[in-house]
This record gives sequence, structure tokens and C-alpha cells, in this order.
Amino acid sequence: MSDIVISGYYGFANAGDEAMLTSMIEALTDIEPHIKVTVISGNPDDTKRRHGVNAVYRLNYPEIIKTLDNSQLLISGGGSLLQDVTSDRSLYYYLSIMMLAKKLGKPVMLYAQGIGPVQGGLAKGAMRYIGNMVDLISVRDDGSYEELKRLKVTVPPIYVTADPVLAMHPVDKQIGRAILRDNGQESAAPLIGISVREWKDWSHFKLEIAHAADRMIEELGARVVFIPMQWPDDLSVSKKIAGRMNHKAAVLSGEYTTSELLSLVGNLDLLIGIRLHALIFAAVMQVPMAGISYDPKIERFLKMIGERHVGTLKTVDAESLMEKVRSLWKERKQPNSERQVRINTLRSRAFQNAELALELIEKKGR
Repeated sequence: MSDIVISGYYGFANAGDEAMLTSMIEALTDIEPHIKVTVISGNPDDTKRRHGVNAVYRLNYPEIIKTLDNSQLLISGGGSLLQDVTSDRSLYYYLSIMMLAKKLGKPVMLYAQGIGPVQGGLAKGAMRYIGNMVDLISVRDDGSYEELKRLKVTVPPIYVTADPVLAMHPVDKQIGRAILRDNGQESAAPLIGISVREWKDWSHFKLEIAHAADRMIEELGARVVFIPMQWPDDLSVSKKIAGRMNHKAAVLSGEYTTSELLSLVGNLDLLIGIRLHALIFAAVMQVPMAGISYDPKIERFLKMIGERHVGTLKTVDAESLMEKVRSLWKERKQPNSERQVRINTLRSRAFQNAELALELIEKKGR
């Protein structure tokens, strides 16, 4: 039985990060059913309840040291943990956990990380020093691989795989259908989901999305529903955009599990997303998607499935968004087979992350 510690942005009610943890546990246990996982979490009780694993508080260093000392591997991932754009403190925190594990003689794997941007001189030096100490790195896209090269992280083996959430099994749509019904969204009319996030209090993108959503209702006879991916943060911005619309849109107010969110997305005819994992959920559930970029990770993911974003938060406009929606509308009845082939390839690459982790334990145990 393998004892694995997982470090990441868990326990903060971020649907994307919780989905990554779900997918990592799912993939690891698919290969080794009796694996023992302990998660370093911002809310250990919530993590235990959601994922059925052990958990320790992320700032309880004595307990973290004890847990690492009894483990066979530290996994750091997935997500955009190693960057200093949103916060440099988090970068140093995750690097400190890796350093602890190495000081205790434990192997460390970066698991499907989205690397960068790393801009500060001290941050670059820390990334280079500790990055070259780890035993194995997998990254979720080519852009992250290039960022590691730029940072001169070259010692460990590096694999370009895919976001771990892409390895998840599609879920039953009945759960999402019940949630929609409870929110007054039981209808034969097409359903368009929108996943947004706040960004620097900018207002331009909110107004353009509101205009486009009104046109979707008028031109396509669609219903519009806002799906918060980080609760309650995304709920507020969703309500702001819905409040700027002329027509009525639904805003889901619940805090949903990964399975519930996947099921909700599976009931959509089309998804428009700013949040990366909303787009990835659409890929898993084979729903057409349009992405708006606020970070290179959005562009990287869309490129991997043969798509481009419809604009950034600075440049997006209602007309460009509507053009994209119209071009995707036919896919409700005639799926894009070329894109699905790409997504299936990424699913295999996403599962490779778990295989690499367990191979590393086996190799180090010899």
C-alpha cells in the first residue's frame, strides 16, 4: 500500500481545485485501489468530508512534518500553484512544503502543474533551486514546459501531460437536471451556461457578457444560467452581470460538489467560461465551449483542443462572443469529432500523471 501526501490549494471551496483533487484520487485509486492519501488542506474537515481521505491543516507544520515523514511520496499539484502573479506568498509556501519533503528524504513530484508566470527575481531563483531538487515533474501544457526551461529547471525528468481533471469519468446528468429543476430551469428551450470570475474590479467584460447573454436569449431562444465555480466569490460577480441584462437569467446560488458541477455542465447545450475548469468540465462532458481569457492557462488549454479564446477580459465584446456562439450552435446536434479526438488524447495523457506517480514510488522503493 502506498502512502501519498498531496499538497495544493485545497479546502477553499474552489470547484476547479477540488475537481483536481477528486480526479487525482480517482486516477491513483483506479491503478492502486488500497492507496492511502493525506491532503494538506486549508479546511481539513471539509476535505475529509468531500474526498474521504485523511487531511492536515496547511499551517500545522509539526503535523505536516510527521505526515511527510510517514509517507512514500509528496505530490505537489495540480493547478497554477507555482506563479507569482496572483500572490508570491503562495509560491513560497508550496516550495517550502517541497523543501520539507526533500529534507526528510522523500521523493517529490510536481503533478500536472501549470507553471508560471514567475516574474520576480527572488521567485525565479527559488523556483530554479527547489525545482531542480524534485524527482519528477509533469506539466499540463507546453507553455508550462517552456516556462520551466526559461527558469532553468532542467534536472528532473519533465513530462508534458494534461490537466488531471480531464481523466475524470463523465457523470450521470440526472443530478444536474434535478438541481436545474429546483432552480426553476425545467424547460425544453436550449440552455447556455456561463461561468465567470471577478478580476480587478473591471467592468467592461461584465457589460459585454450581459449584452451577449441578452442576444442569446433573443436570437437563439435560449435560457441562460450562471454557474459559480468558486463559492461564494463567483456568486457575486454572476449576480452583477445578470443584473445588467434586460432579460431574466438564472444564477445558481448553491455550493456544489465536483460531481454536481460536472452533471450541471453536462445538461448544457453550450458553455461560456472564464474559469479554466468550467471549460475542462465541458470537455469531460462533451459540451461545446467558448473561452474568455484572463490568464495564459486558458489560452494554453484551448490551444490543446484546437480552439482559440474569443477575447481577453480587456478585449472581449458582445459581437465576437455571439459570432463564436453561433458557430458552436450546430454542435448541439452534430458534435465536433476532431475536437473530441483531441480531448480523448488529453484524457489518456491526464491519466499518465497517476501512472508516473506510482512508478516513482516503486522506483524509489527498490
